[in-house]
Amino acid sequence: MSATPTARPYRTAHTVADFTATVTDVRERITAAAERAGRDPAAVRLLPVSKTVPEDRIRPAVAAGLVRLGENKVQEAKRKAGNLADLGVEWAVIGHLQTNKAKDVAAFATEFQALDSLRVAEALDRRLQVLGRGLDVLVQVNTSDEASKYGLAPEDVPAFVQALPDFSALRVRGLMTLAELTTDHDRVRACFARLRTLRDRLREAAPDGVGLDELSMGMSGDYELAIAEGATCVRVGQAIFGPRATPDAAYWPG
Repeated sequence: MSATPTARPYRTAHTVADFTATVTDVRERITAAAERAGRDPAAVRLLPVSKTVPEDRIRPAVAAGLVRLGENKVQEAKRKAGNLADLGVEWAVIGHLQTNKAKDVAAFATEFQALDSLRVAEALDRRLQVLGRGLDVLVQVNTSDEASKYGLAPEDVPAFVQALPDFSALRVRGLMTLAELTTDHDRVRACFARLRTLRDRLREAAPDGVGLDELSMGMSGDYELAIAEGATCVRVGQAIFGPRATPDAAYWPG
C-alpha cells in the first residue's frame, strides 16, 4: 500500500473536544503510516507544535491531553512557559538558537531539537551546569542542501557529533531535519532517507554518551512520509491547532 498521505484541510481547534478530535485524527494517521511501513506505532512520538498559537487556545489543548509542546522562537516559548507554568507542560525548542538566548532555553526547556553549532553547545552546557540541569538535544541536519534552511551539512555531522561528549549537560538523543518544501513526495522522502542513512552510519562510531536513537522529521504536511522512512518523532502543528497565518519560511534564514 502507498505511504503517500491524503491531503486534508486543517481545521482550527478551540475547545477541548476540538483538540481531542484533531489529536485523535493525527494519532490514527501515525498508527496507519507506521503499520504500512511494518513499524510499531508506539515507536513514533508525536510532538505537537504550538508556535503562533495564543495561550488561551493552548490551555484546552493541554486539557485534551498534550503534555509537551514544541516552539520555534525562544522568546515566544519563554513567554508561554512562564504564563502557562500552572499547567505543568514541558517545552521543546525546535527552532534556531542564537548563543545569547541559550540561557533562556537552559532555564525552561526539556528538549532542544536544533543544535547545529559548537558555540551554542558550549553556551547551553555552561548555563545548564550553573543550573544543575541536563537537556535532551538533537542535532539539526540540512538534508535538502537549501540555503534557506538551518542545520549542519551532512558531511559536517560526524566531526560535530564526536565533539559533543565535551558538553556533559547535553544529552544527545539523535538527529532532526526539515524536508524540502515541495509537492514531489520522492524528493521529500529522499530528505528523510538521507537523515536515516546518516544516523545509521554515525551509530557505528558514536562516542560514549551520545545516543542516536531519535530521528525527528516530518511536519503536518509530510509526517506520514517521514514515518515510512523511520521517523521516531513527528512535529505536528497545523494538523492539530489549525492553519497558521505565518509561513514556515518566516522561521528560516534570510
